[in-house]
Amino acid sequence: MSPQKFPMSDQVEHLLRNAQLRDALEPLYDESIGRVNVELMSTTSENEFLESMLQWERAPILPICDWFRPKLQLEHPDTLDEQQLLIALHHAIEKLFSKRIVLDFTDHLTDRQLYCLLYRDILPTHEKLLPRTNSYLHWDCANTSGDPDTWLRYYASEADRNAWREETEGYLPPVEAPPYQRELPQAPM
Repeated sequence: MSPQKFPMSDQVEHLLRNAQLRDALEPLYDESIGRVNVELMSTTSENEFLESMLQWERAPILPICDWFRPKLQLEHPDTLDEQQLLIALHHAIEKLFSKRIVLDFTDHLTDRQLYCLLYRDILPTHEKLLPRTNSYLHWDCANTSGDPDTWLRYYASEADRNAWREETEGYLPPVEAPPYQRELPQAPM
């Protein structure tokens, strides 16, 4: 008779954690939980996925300006001269990056336009405040989903442009170099 094999203690811990996570997510059950194929992922990977789902479900939705202590408030753009605006813009970009918020596709905007976008659109927007440890919130400053013209003109690769033309048969703007090259903090998509 061969000795009975028992799971290693860390495997038991992972299985217990998995059960706890599934219990916590049960009232929130939707198709995304059902899509977890436990045969294709390890229990550790499944637990990471379930933990991220639980964090998402429990995260508060707050204006981005309220993610900071003290609250991140910008001066009204009309009250700042160009030098003051540039200093405030760079300070705000650094603060946003400290909360893992990255501004993408900004090189078509003047400093004032980017500042106004922060002031008017980004900081007051309600988003889930997640404990971002390995992910970033990417803010699309070209509004590629709403108006692809800016993205197609300044940022899309030739392959992206061709794919867009084939999919939509729409107008394709000429390629231009973005007029306001910036070196902002970046993160992987």
